[in-house]
Parts: sequence; structure tokens; C-alpha cells
Amino acid sequence: MADCVSKVELSVSCTELLDKDVGSKSDPLCVLLQSSGGDKWTELGRTERLKNTSSPSFSQRLRLDYHFETVQKLKLGVYDIDNSSSDLGDDDYLGGVELTLGQIVSSKTLTRPLQLKKGKPAGKGSITVTAEEIKDNRAIQLEFEAKNLDKKDTFGKSDPFLEFSKQGDDGKWQLVHRTEVVKNNLSPSWKKFTVPLQTFCGSDLDRPLKVDCSDHDSDGSHDLIGSFTTKVSDLQKAAGGSAVSFDCIHPEKQKKKKSYKNSGVVSLKNCKLLTQYSFLDYVMGGCQINFTVGVDFTGSNGDPRSPESLHYMSPEGLNQYLSALWSVGNVVQDYDTDKLFPAFGFGAKLPPDFKAANHEFALNFNPTNPYCQGIQGIIEAYRMVLPQLRLSGPTNFSPLINHVASIASQGAQSNNAAQYFVLLILTDGEITDLDQTRDAIVRASRLPLSIIIVGVGPADFKAMELLDGDDGVLRSTTGEAVTRDIVQFVPYRQFKDAPQSALAQSVLAEVPNQLVSYFKMRGFDPPKPAKATPKPAPTPTPKE
Repeated sequence: MADCVSKVELSVSCTELLDKDVGSKSDPLCVLLQSSGGDKWTELGRTERLKNTSSPSFSQRLRLDYHFETVQKLKLGVYDIDNSSSDLGDDDYLGGVELTLGQIVSSKTLTRPLQLKKGKPAGKGSITVTAEEIKDNRAIQLEFEAKNLDKKDTFGKSDPFLEFSKQGDDGKWQLVHRTEVVKNNLSPSWKKFTVPLQTFCGSDLDRPLKVDCSDHDSDGSHDLIGSFTTKVSDLQKAAGGSAVSFDCIHPEKQKKKKSYKNSGVVSLKNCKLLTQYSFLDYVMGGCQINFTVGVDFTGSNGDPRSPESLHYMSPEGLNQYLSALWSVGNVVQDYDTDKLFPAFGFGAKLPPDFKAANHEFALNFNPTNPYCQGIQGIIEAYRMVLPQLRLSGPTNFSPLINHVASIASQGAQSNNAAQYFVLLILTDGEITDLDQTRDAIVRASRLPLSIIIVGVGPADFKAMELLDGDDGVLRSTTGEAVTRDIVQFVPYRQFKDAPQSALAQSVLAEVPNQLVSYFKMRGFDPPKPAKATPKPAPTPTPKE
């Protein structure tokens, strides 16, 4: 019998977290992981980081698939984040809880004490998780501004932000969105934002909503400027671009002063209801995923004839490079109709003259037609060329990224959602052209392209984690930020003894959202099912 699958959204809040920062409260973030067998866990998502609070309510929801017939073991971990790295290994663990998705869904709202490692209680800390099934693919897009807000700071104006809450079935208010803080401004304009309609109001256009406007304080003791209540059906009056205004009322001031009118006016400049398309909407509509592989043949991998080399073939004809390729490629190839994949190597000297190292050569030694038939074809090409190469260096990623980006750029010119590209780079982690690679990724973030990096071997992968940019701070050498997060890095060693599916699940976790975010950014709806769009012609590999 087929699995019963539905989408579930989790909201998370905590109370009485441990304070790890000297002189202030913690800066918590919650991460959601799912068991991938044994003691292996795969990250599914994380909330935003909130500064200086011991009782956070996270506005970022955590979404996952719910399989009725499967026991889905989950772990929620809360960390105190004190740096810009996406690696949680160097952050303080404030506590966590292990439970199943079935337990959360059946309870709707579940509160558990937080525990440190080995089951030790995390002080008086607790975590509350609320589950809601996602049945609506619409979203609401809103743009707010305010005028003449009350001044709350002694030596400056206010630093206002908005918090939106919907009324739950129990009458309590549930936080659904928090805007950015606008510094030192009594008439701020906040950035346009989009929230799933079900998250925002439970898809009920007449459900009560509360909007709090507050002055942000760095110590976490934010001052309320004022509040108002509304509903989506009222907000829709701004759909034509004519503003809808609300008096921002502070209840205490209203009680004390008969002449009190408001603490400022908050206005909605525009409101739109949008359809939010899913990854499956695009793929089932005919969007082709074009898969390209790059393999690191630099000298730091070791002599392939030595058992210590990462390219050494075991008696079974395997090594870490091939195992990673097989795990990831087997999943991706299902989304590509013709199963023809361009595959490249980099960092080796080629026969017959073995001159300068080549940083982008066709794995099948055919630069005018680098396509291999399926993942098996890439493996066969790898096994054929490995004995013929001389591993060299340096380790340059940018030529290959720029090459695939140029093909993705051709695909982008069709101005529809017909083509998306995924580049898988298998590497031992040493990287020489980090600056050029950063620049290449920032440029590529504007294209229909995702880059997956699988780190093979025991190296320090700090450079790879920088490129991953999950914290959104990857910038080019000129300071330009990525348009969207397109890089996913995973070290193979974390999955060496886990089922092959666990590596694929972790490596490919971000690709669906990256694909959707690109086409959403371009305003492209899914294509209507039609004949498959032919692949763009391969660009000949430049010679050294």
C-alpha cells in the first residue's frame, strides 16, 4: 500500500533557556533533524536566530513531509549562536528533545522539558511544538509603513518592528511573522514580505489578526509602541495599491489619557494573494533538471595506487568518490529524461604530454561531447581515465562553476521554468582559488543553478562551509552578496557508515527550495506539461 504523505508545518517556542552569554541572555536558534538510521541525523531546517532572549518564539516555521506508515524520529535542538558560521559544532547547546512526528501531530501542541546530552535536564527550560497540516498553496504578500510613531529611546528615536499573530482555536495568539527592525526612525517603511496563507491566518480570511508595533532594544526588553487588530479580508482592501491605515494603540496610554488618539499610524501599502508553487509543480509541469559532475583529481588526494589515496580502488572497485557519486546521482538521474550527464575532472595533468594541470577536462576525454550515459556511464569514464592521469594542482573550482553557469545562462534566456541545473563537485576539500570561486558563486546565484559540494576524506572543510553560506553572508570580493543561497556542502565522512539514501537525502535537501526560489524570483509559473525541452548544446571545454 502506498505511503500516505502530507505536508506538516511546525512552530516552535521555548521558555527559561540557559543563559550562556556573560552579561546578557542567549541568542537562540532551533534546528530540526530527522533520524536517517542508527545514530545518524539529517538536518531538515532551522529557525531564525533571536538575540538576547531566554523565552524565544520563532516566527520561521519548519516544514516536512508526514508519512503515516513510517515512524519519523525527530530531534529539535536549541543552540546559542555567537558567530556567523552555519556550523553548529562551535555553538553552545542549550538543550533539545527527541520525539516522533506522530506524537506531535496527534497532540497538535506538545510541551517537553529540554535535555542536555546524556539526558541531563537543561535547567528549567522547555520547548513547545505545534503542528499544522499544510493544505493551501496560496501566500499573502504585504508591504507596510508607519507614520509618527512614539519616540521610545532616550537618546534617539525608536527602532520599530512589527509582529503578526493569528488567533488560535484556543483563543491564544500565535506568532506568524516578524519584520526586520528599522533603526532610529519614527516613520519607517518595512521590506515587502510573503507568508504562506495557511501560516498567516489558517486560510481563513476572517480570522482575527493582531499586529504589535514595538521598539527593539538590544537587551531583549522590547517596548510596545502600539497594537491593532484586523483580518485578511480587511487587508485585501489594499490590493489595488490604495493604502489601508490602522491606528496604533497603546492600551495603557489609552486608559490614562482621554485625549489620546494613537501612538502612530501603520499603513498597508499593498496586499497580494499569490499561488506558491512546489518543486513537484515545476517538475511535473516538465521542468528538466540538468545534472553535471565535477571530480577533484588534485595531488592532495594521494597517489591512486596507494591504499591511503582517496582515489584508491578497493577490491570491489569502489572508493569514497564513487560511493558519493552513486548515492547522489541515483536520485538526481530520475528527474532527467535522457539521462545524459556532462562530467568533468579538474586538477590533473593529461596524456600524452602531461604539461600544465587542466582545471576542467571532459571525464570521457571528449571535450566536444562530455556527456556520459547515466550515473553508470560517469563511473565507467572515471575508472577509464584514472590510471591515465597525473594528479597535480592547484585546486581551482571557479573554471568549472563558470562553465556550468554559462550553460545555465543560456537556459535562463528562454524566460520560462523549463530548465534548471545542478552541479555536483566531489572534492577532498583543499581549494586554491577561493576568491575567484566566491565571485563565481555570487554571479551564479542569479541563474537557474544549484551547486552541491561533497567533501571526501578527513580534511578541514572550513572553506567549503564558508561557500555554503547558510547564514546568508557569502559575498564576492567586491562585497556583493549572493542573490540566493545556491550552495550545499556535506562532508562524506558523516555518512560513511550510514545507508546510501541518508547521504542523498542530506545532499539534496536544499535543491527543491533553491529551484522554487529561483523561478519565484523570476516570476515564472510551472510550465504546462508538454514535450520535453531539449538540453542546451554543450559548450566545448576550453584548452589550457
